[in-house]
Amino acid sequence: MAIGKSIIRKEAWDKVTGRAKYTNDFKEQGMLHAALVTSPYAHARILSLDARRALAVHGVHAVVTGEGLPLTGEDMRDRPPIAVDKVRYYGEVVAVVVADTLAQAEQAARLVRVVYEPLPAVGSPREALKEGAPLLHEHLDRYEKNKTTHPEPGTNVAHRTKIRKGNIEQGFAESDVIVETSVSFAPSDHIAMETRCATAEIWPDGTIHISASSQSPFMIKKLLHTYFGEETGKVIVHTPLVGGAYGGKAPVQLELLAYLASKAVGGRKVSVWNSREHDMVTSPVHIGLEATVKIGATKEGLLKAMEILFLFDGGAYSDKAIDVSRAAAVDCTGPYHVENVFCDSLCVYTNRPYATPFRSFGHCEQAFAVERAIDELARTLQLDPWDVRRKNAIRPGHTTPTQVRLTKSNVGNISACLDRLRELMRWDEWQRVEVDAYTVRAKGISSGWKTSTIDTDASSGVILTFNSDGSVNVISGVVEIGTGTKTVLAQIVAERLKMDVDCVHVKMDIDTQTTPEHWKTVASRGTFMAGRAALAAADDAIRQLKDIAACVLRASPDDLEVGFGRVFLRDDPAIFLPIKDIAYGYKFPNGNAIGGQVIGRGHYILRHLTPLDPETGAGKPGPEWGVCAEGVEIEFNRRDYTYRIVKAYAVIDAGKVLNPKAALGQAMGAMSMGLSFASREGFLFDNEQRVLNPQLRTYRPIRFGEHPEYIVEFVETPQIDAPYGARGIGEHGLIGMPAALANALSLAAGVPLNELPLVPELIWRTQKGDSYGSV
Repeated sequence: MAIGKSIIRKEAWDKVTGRAKYTNDFKEQGMLHAALVTSPYAHARILSLDARRALAVHGVHAVVTGEGLPLTGEDMRDRPPIAVDKVRYYGEVVAVVVADTLAQAEQAARLVRVVYEPLPAVGSPREALKEGAPLLHEHLDRYEKNKTTHPEPGTNVAHRTKIRKGNIEQGFAESDVIVETSVSFAPSDHIAMETRCATAEIWPDGTIHISASSQSPFMIKKLLHTYFGEETGKVIVHTPLVGGAYGGKAPVQLELLAYLASKAVGGRKVSVWNSREHDMVTSPVHIGLEATVKIGATKEGLLKAMEILFLFDGGAYSDKAIDVSRAAAVDCTGPYHVENVFCDSLCVYTNRPYATPFRSFGHCEQAFAVERAIDELARTLQLDPWDVRRKNAIRPGHTTPTQVRLTKSNVGNISACLDRLRELMRWDEWQRVEVDAYTVRAKGISSGWKTSTIDTDASSGVILTFNSDGSVNVISGVVEIGTGTKTVLAQIVAERLKMDVDCVHVKMDIDTQTTPEHWKTVASRGTFMAGRAALAAADDAIRQLKDIAACVLRASPDDLEVGFGRVFLRDDPAIFLPIKDIAYGYKFPNGNAIGGQVIGRGHYILRHLTPLDPETGAGKPGPEWGVCAEGVEIEFNRRDYTYRIVKAYAVIDAGKVLNPKAALGQAMGAMSMGLSFASREGFLFDNEQRVLNPQLRTYRPIRFGEHPEYIVEFVETPQIDAPYGARGIGEHGLIGMPAALANALSLAAGVPLNELPLVPELIWRTQKGDSYGSV
């Protein structure tokens, strides 16, 4: 009834009319406001901090500093919430000023006097690994960490993931050709439309109320207990609609500052809101990478070995960057069958803003490295890049780099994706054509895959309640961050209950006291995990409805069916009871009543996942692998090195498309992000590692009118254990876009382009060589 239909999103009307409310829209009289004092240095000692002039400003209530605060961090506790003794990145918070108004707080923040002693700044992972490089964390061996985190004390390595499969020496010995490709790109930003913000209030009884634009409201609750010893039962986190996140709102940062600020002013409500500039450099950023991929293959193009080094720029603190580096490692080969794999993936400290996941969680980053190497292999062997990918495509029966055996259910059909991409792009007609003396048109392709490196005990819960008219309310801990997941949950419930989706109402906001927990709204896990929980809740409600109706209709529950607003006899639908008459119990004509309020409850927890072996990487990090094949067609001007992206293609194995228009929107949005990241986004750093472009005037994502034509299709290879066979697709449109664009431009320009962003100056410098400096 609802699955497979393009249902309009449940929150669409509120959003298009401006009625939708986000965290910073909730204002109260008497609320205090905070302003951040941030470091102008990327690496420096804090010699002194004088807040006396700031405290003298009218309306100022407190200046909060980092003295005495615990270290924070999910995988490893290496980050003070407010810097103390030392700053490690440009934009790091050194104090928080709380005042009656934001203007007063900002005025006072400018009066906080901090004396710094500048220290040498480390600007890249390779620089950080050099002998004699400054150590960013001298006490790395003392930090609390979880069992799966492996820092290397005495170095700038926060974590190393090792993948060892087969025999790498034998693989290269069996190879006719060996190619090696190095790629790099600097950190960048998520550019969510809504900047990060949080409010906190501590009631007299000790109850802590947090409101936050977050992907992880339940994690906020847990971490306030972990870091500060607060009772979890007294921490209530509220998350309304979130205006975009893309991984940038998975970490917990401003929520801690809001809590500390409220505590400093006797529990009054305090709002912490990021300006765009602070959102880009003070809060966590999109990770950078330097990587080398060495491939051994036969002369026919069959892959025999891959040796890979990922150096992820984790920035000043490890935060979620450790997880990102691990996620890239587990899928390090891309969706290809490779028997011999040797991969080291390092999360490296640098004096740059600390990193967090970006849409695809390390996979567009590793795909850029691997797919550029695959194209270089094809060029070396003078083979069609499509043929090389197709003949090495991973299939059921093969094993992943972490040695998980694949089945038809747990891996999508990359061969089918590639075949359809070839047709859509008319790949065989031409790949490079010279239009005139200056204009070249070229095509580039790439493949991608992704599993979710997720906590092995991650879970999700859903509650269903009924209204007196028989309609249903769905309550889930999934945060609506713009993905339409809650609309899909409504479709899943409507399908199982055989009712009109308009009769399914979804609670959009989250309250951790009343909403069942969903681990985090990340990793394309919302539909899979919450969908399974929603199905279980619907089945629970169906069982209760049948039990009540069985008494009234004098029939076995096994003979009853639920649907179309009724509970009826399967063999005689004319005998029925309306759901609205039994959802709150049934009242007989004599006044007697049976049953009671029907409340469906469902939950799902991931199964059979294991941590990675620290020496070999063997283990099952996620439940399934989604795949995609993508392509780009560009028009390149050889005179001025400018180019235009004409068309972008994506073929994604969706398992089963639950909402076609929503799926198209997700795929196209992801493709847009990937092309924007690849073509123009990236932070510019000076020699002191200060960000030079922390505003949208100088950091320029793709604008309206600059987009190519987006062409998206879906392959359907159902995932047996997923709701109606659906695979997560929210990230897959992005994974292959940077590599496909680089492959197309490399073909057009005749030089290997292995850095991002792919701006005309980079193409010019690559063609002309190092003797030409920057323009």
